[in-house]
This record gives sequence, C-alpha cells and structure tokens, in this order.
Amino acid sequence: MRVLLTGNQGYLGSVMTPVLQSAGHDVVGLDSGLFAGCVLGPAPMDVPSIDVDLRDVGAQHLTGFDAVIHLAALSNDPLGSLAPEITFDINHRASVRLAQLAKEAGVRRFLYASTCSVYGSAGDALVTEDAPLRPLTPYAESKVRVEEDVLTLADSGFSPVFLRNATAFGFSPRLRADIVLNNLVGIAMLTGTVRVLSDGTPWRPLVHARDIAAAFCAALVAPTGAIHCRAYNVGTEANNVTVAQIAAAAAGAVPQSTVAVTGETGPDPRSYRVDFSAIRNAFDDFTPRWTVADGAAELYENYVRWGLTEELFATRFTRLAHLRTLQTAGVVDASLRFQRVGAGRD
Repeated sequence: MRVLLTGNQGYLGSVMTPVLQSAGHDVVGLDSGLFAGCVLGPAPMDVPSIDVDLRDVGAQHLTGFDAVIHLAALSNDPLGSLAPEITFDINHRASVRLAQLAKEAGVRRFLYASTCSVYGSAGDALVTEDAPLRPLTPYAESKVRVEEDVLTLADSGFSPVFLRNATAFGFSPRLRADIVLNNLVGIAMLTGTVRVLSDGTPWRPLVHARDIAAAFCAALVAPTGAIHCRAYNVGTEANNVTVAQIAAAAAGAVPQSTVAVTGETGPDPRSYRVDFSAIRNAFDDFTPRWTVADGAAELYENYVRWGLTEELFATRFTRLAHLRTLQTAGVVDASLRFQRVGAGRD
C-alpha cells in the first residue's frame, strides 16, 4: 500500500515509519521540519518527504496514495494554551482541509491520530469510545473538531478512522521530553529526584510509541466495513496509572533516585481511565506489548547511552522551548512558518 505519513519527522512519525516499511508499505512523508533536528543519538533514516507546511498542502501532494496517516499537529497542551489560534489553524482547519483534499484525490483510507484527552475529566470509571467528549485544552478541543468534521466527509469511497491514542511514552530517535513518563525519567536521571507538583492522584492512560505504530499498521489493512467511521482508544488497561505511579516507575528505572509528591499545584482536573477493548476486538493482531516500567527502563538506557544533558532536555526536546528558540533565531515567525526554505532541517 502506498501511504502518505504526515509528521514523519516527529516523535511518533520517526518510530512509525520503519514499522510501516517492515510491514511492506511504500511510505512517503509530509513534514515542515519543525522538529526534524530534535534528535538524540544517531539521526533516523528518513523516507522521501514532501517539505511543506500542513497549512500549505495542495491537491498535488495527495495524488497517488492509497491511504493517509495523519500525525502532524502541534502536540502540546502548554503551546496550545499559549497560542490557541495557531493550534486551531494547524490542528483543526489544516487537518480537515487535508482530509478534503485526500478524498478529492481518491485516497480511500484516512487514519487520524486523535487523543484520549478528548474525554477530559472522567473520574474513575473506564471510558469507552461512546463516552461524552469533554476536552479541557485547546489541543484536545482541536482533535474533537477534526473528528466531527472529517466524519461528514465519509462515504463509500473515503473511509476515515479515528485512533485516540493514550499519552505516548518511550524512546524515539526524535525525542520528546515534555510528555509525562519521558519527562519524569529525564528529571530522575538529571536531578536524582522525581518531583510531582500535583497531588499525584489523577489517572493517565499511557501507551508506548511502538504500540501506537502497531495500531496504525493494523488499522491500515483492516477490512473497510469493520472499521469505517469508527473511533478506537489506543492502549491497554494495564497502563491506566496515576501520576504518582508513573513517578514511581520513573524513579524505579533510575538508580538512587527518589520521588517527592509536593501537591503544590493541587489536583489536576485532567483525570481519566480508558477502556481499550474495542481495538483488541477489532484487530486480532494488535496486542500492546510495552508496560510503563519497561518504557521507563528503555528511556533511561537511551538517555545514558546517547548523553542526554540538562540543556538538551530543557530546550531541544521540549516542544514549547524548541519553538521559542527557532523564533528567537528568526528561523520561524510568530505563526510558526519558516522564514527560509529548509531552515528546520539544519
């Protein structure tokens, strides 16, 4: 299958690309390069990639593909809150336009990377895909809007599927340090203490980047009639954990590190546990393999192996800080558009 993978030079895309290739798919990327340089260790081998901002995608970019996997987004709650209009411009409007162009170009399957954070504050009950959507941030709200709008494009020739990923974790050659487990393992390694500023009680569903890749691979080849217009939570109930448990896993992976739950910011309203039975029932060959503890150990091993430093941790691998660096250097403008062609790939 010939697949267009947006965001192929991001955190998830750099993990998903070789998984898709190993499954026999012909993969072409589409990425502006905002995070192409956020590499820890050897640079990954990239597939041919269309160098274009998602907001500038044209019909010519969608021709000849059997499927689109749409990962590209501003994937950060602090950034979304700081610049909500840019978040909606990229994550919502440009994503819906991408789907419209894909349909017009004859692309038959559109796999959209949504998020379990669309459920917002759901308490202790396990939420299924039929639960009310209560997004609490501009990032989550943008994902809900895309699901709603792309659903209206579906017909017999265009089949969208919405994969609501749990919070990702795990090592990627293009690292993110601002997602919870990746962040806490880094803090444990660099400071010796995992500090939890909330009370540690909120629930978070976690899923490894490689398990996300496996889910998209399974959805890519599943019978259309079985998954047409469906939403699937991506993860496993075993990784429904509290923030305090995530902190304990991070400290457990880093020798001589400790946990300090300060509670200074109070309880976090974003708390939800997720039911993942639908995706298991839909895809016989999809079984999440990574536990939180295994992911913490993998992260620590790679942080040590590739020389993670405090400076890299706080700048290159933290999305908001990285984008501010690019803006300060005049590489991107206030709308996060590059000021010169290919600038993000240096």
